[in-house]
Amino acid sequence: MKENEFYVVIEKDEDGLYVGEVPQLSACYSQGETIDELMANMREVVEMCLEELEDNRPSTEFIGVQRLVL
Repeated sequence: MKENEFYVVIEKDEDGLYVGEVPQLSACYSQGETIDELMANMREVVEMCLEELEDNRPSTEFIGVQRLVL
């Protein structure tokens, strides 16, 4: 099986938990008390999200993150 590469956008919420989201996959997010825990959880949720896709590939391509200062 071909390996897929995913990018995880990580934020820290008001309770101190790390929250991660994979922009390439719809509704693919998780959380953890540490970054290591978050990434383990993200691996599981990405695998579940991929099972839902017919061809096992994301429909969008992650381009990057830009900073906007107002």
